[in-house]
Amino acid sequence: MTLTHFLDLALGRLDWHALPFWEMVEQPTLSHIVNGSIVTAAASLVVLGALAAVVLITRFGKWKVLWSEWLTSVDHKRIGIMFIVIAMVMLARAIVEAAFMRAQQAVGLDGGFLSAEHFGEFFTTHGTIMIFFMAMPFLTGVINYVMLLQIGARDLSFPVMNSVSLGLTAAGAALIMVSLVLTPFSTGGWSGYPPFTEASFNPGAGVDYWIWAVTLSSLGSTMTGINFAVTIYKERAPGMHLFRMPLFCWTALCTSILMIFAMPPLTVATAMLALDRYLDFHFFTQDLGGDMMNYVNLFWLFGHPEVYILILPAFGVYSEVFSTFSGKRLYGYNGLVIATMIIAVLSFTVWLHHFFTMGQSPSINAAFGIATMLIGVPTGVKVYNWMLTMFRGRVRLTIPMVYALGFLILFVIGGLSGILLANPSIDYQIHNTLFLVAHFHNMLVPGLLFGMLAAYQMWFPKAFGFQLETRWGYRAAYAWIAGFILAFFPLYALGLLGMPRRALSFFEPAYLPWTIIAGIGALVVLFALFSLVMQFWLSLRHRDENRVPVGDPWDGRSLEWATPAPVPEYNFPVIPEVFSRDAFMREKDLGQAYQRPAEYRDIEMPANSALGPILTATGFLMAFGLVWYLWWLVILAGVVSLGALIARSFVRRTTKIISADEVRETHEAWLRQVDETPSVTRDREQDTSNRGRPAAPVSGAVQ
Repeated sequence: MTLTHFLDLALGRLDWHALPFWEMVEQPTLSHIVNGSIVTAAASLVVLGALAAVVLITRFGKWKVLWSEWLTSVDHKRIGIMFIVIAMVMLARAIVEAAFMRAQQAVGLDGGFLSAEHFGEFFTTHGTIMIFFMAMPFLTGVINYVMLLQIGARDLSFPVMNSVSLGLTAAGAALIMVSLVLTPFSTGGWSGYPPFTEASFNPGAGVDYWIWAVTLSSLGSTMTGINFAVTIYKERAPGMHLFRMPLFCWTALCTSILMIFAMPPLTVATAMLALDRYLDFHFFTQDLGGDMMNYVNLFWLFGHPEVYILILPAFGVYSEVFSTFSGKRLYGYNGLVIATMIIAVLSFTVWLHHFFTMGQSPSINAAFGIATMLIGVPTGVKVYNWMLTMFRGRVRLTIPMVYALGFLILFVIGGLSGILLANPSIDYQIHNTLFLVAHFHNMLVPGLLFGMLAAYQMWFPKAFGFQLETRWGYRAAYAWIAGFILAFFPLYALGLLGMPRRALSFFEPAYLPWTIIAGIGALVVLFALFSLVMQFWLSLRHRDENRVPVGDPWDGRSLEWATPAPVPEYNFPVIPEVFSRDAFMREKDLGQAYQRPAEYRDIEMPANSALGPILTATGFLMAFGLVWYLWWLVILAGVVSLGALIARSFVRRTTKIISADEVRETHEAWLRQVDETPSVTRDREQDTSNRGRPAAPVSGAVQ
């Protein structure tokens, strides 16, 4: 074998052209230099960030802690936190990419500064990241952390599967980040429609990056859905029947069912597209029996339930926020539960409205249009119930409440624009314009992102034992709301004026004022992101002043607030017995909170497992090998993955015992702290005097 043959085998199609700066070296024109510099700077940030993380972990000697307490942990709380960390990192990248797109369109009348390919990569990575690697990990992390505590359980039914789900998501996110260093990424949009993503039209590595990143994410989400659903069905505390669950748990259950049935069509679609590209199958080609509409149907059979996978957990968060910070029971609980289930069912009946313009018969379009309008009814029920929850309540304008109120107003506006799009005749006029982009973001930014940020602000003290700084928190919340309005409301006007989405540049001067306003909005959103970073940094610096060890800083209503902050690995010293919907509030009202158990017993917990991090590494390497045709790496990673799964089947010590003495010592120490901690009233809950023990409600207070 010659050296050339060896290198071809070893490197596949990976060559110098994959380097982000190579194109501007070969063609040093102004356009190539500008675009190459942007990509090179982004790649440098990724590389330097990774190196900085390695250096800091090494300097502080935390590799053992990272491995034993985090990467191999199957504790649902730690896994939930790691999901959220992935989401936050990917959110930062996606927001910066969105700012570049808005900047390009703000100067698009003169042609702008981005090349068509670079702009195409931006909108593809932005959409892919925000859906699969920001929204999905964020909601999965929040459900992981909160839901188990709310139902009074110790861990998920399949804790190692939870770690594997995290690993597959992390592998997909890593693949997306590597595509900045070894370019290019796909220009086919987050939906990846063929024939543009077929090998004959787009033969490079970009589409393959997208296929395998999305496939890894979808596999992880399918397993997560199974795990969450089984846990809610099987692991609830005694007395917590389904209609005593907090509404967040109901939304988690419906989301899990949607994951189980909606993610497989996406996995099938990406697998079939991969077979077209790698083995010359013809599922979606324009010849030899292929039909791209099969892909479109499969994708949106996933895609519209996915919208509700994203929205329903946020609805659960808002239900907790409105109830907690209004000092009232949630109004119309049964109606909210039924509305949640109806939304979950109807979400599978409306996928075709995503391609009203693709040639179906009028009767089919009409049926799907009616179904789309019907789904607004249970959503409206939720909005009225949330408003009635606040009515005559003692509303506190905390940071989570600011996000919730911003959502309530903006989401209704987005829903009304969706009713317009549900009419096929209107959709024909504004399909593929920026009106559609405005509507989509009008639902998901206030609906999903604001909800997850509200959850982050609300449950952060529970996870880490100290409150977040408030000044920068309020600045972030108001900047997110104002930035969203400025960035996306102009797109409604641009859509009505006829500006197509994904437009790199334009020739119509009437578009320019609106694109400039949208660009200013993107800057405000960047400030919101910066404010979140500042809030976290200042909170970390002043964490000792803001400790809430008792664990109930918001005078909460459900079981998670009945535990210390941070929560012990086993969650509860004794599994609680539930007698009402707002279980912990009932205990506080009766003076029965913070009781000593009659007896402490040994607690059996799942043992750490290396399977998750191993499959993270092998999943990433296998996908990377498939992208660049490194077949030796694909085979090696596949063999190691299979070996790890087989080895796991021989492990017999899958649990560990936390002794009754250790549980007693930890719990008694916390109870002593509870006794020594002064209580605070609700009007002082954001002060440093709040140590997580609320004052008893005054006589006649609304509960």
